[in-house]
Amino acid sequence: MEKGRRELGGSPGEDGGAGARAGSSRDAEPAGEFLTGRILIAMPNIGDPRFHRGVLLICIHDERQAMGIMLNRPFSGVTVPGLLRRLDLNAEGVPDAPVLFGGPMETERGYVIHTDDYVATGATLPVTDGVALTDTRDVLEAMADPTRRPRRSLLALGYAGWAPGQLEQELHQGAWLACDADDELVFGRDYDHKWTWALAKLGVTADRLSIEGGQA
Repeated sequence: MEKGRRELGGSPGEDGGAGARAGSSRDAEPAGEFLTGRILIAMPNIGDPRFHRGVLLICIHDERQAMGIMLNRPFSGVTVPGLLRRLDLNAEGVPDAPVLFGGPMETERGYVIHTDDYVATGATLPVTDGVALTDTRDVLEAMADPTRRPRRSLLALGYAGWAPGQLEQELHQGAWLACDADDELVFGRDYDHKWTWALAKLGVTADRLSIEGGQA
């Protein structure tokens, strides 16, 4: 993490998004609707194993780019307290949560999604009601301080990124569905069930999904 903020951008292209090879879907969000603050749900035919049954929070989506963090892919044996200790920060009282694989872009870089009771001036990006994103060392220092840490948080390495229009194309092709975010989808630690929970918010069950078209 850095002390200053740099804009997430450029042209991530297919390396950071799914580059899906899927059919059309009735349930995908229409092209042109920005999804900042919403949850993306990977369809079975997404065509990219990195996103298999992935659940992502979209943190930025506009005409120039899209950026999201995977919420259900924990690294084995890598914990938030352990990472804080490696950075010479206090880990006492920090929940023993795993560090998550946030996506295939910049996997050496950390991103913290947290409740908005913590704000780093000039570095924290509001995402949706009550939820924000910070990608500087300031938030790690706050997590290590019981008087400053946010009420809920997750730490991810890497992010998923899409070039202009790429996410819209993947939605049109049926690679993703979208639903509203809630605290348990974002911060909950039952990673094995987030995908089915997200589908359930749309009234969809896994056995109803068409592998050919990603349709409900």
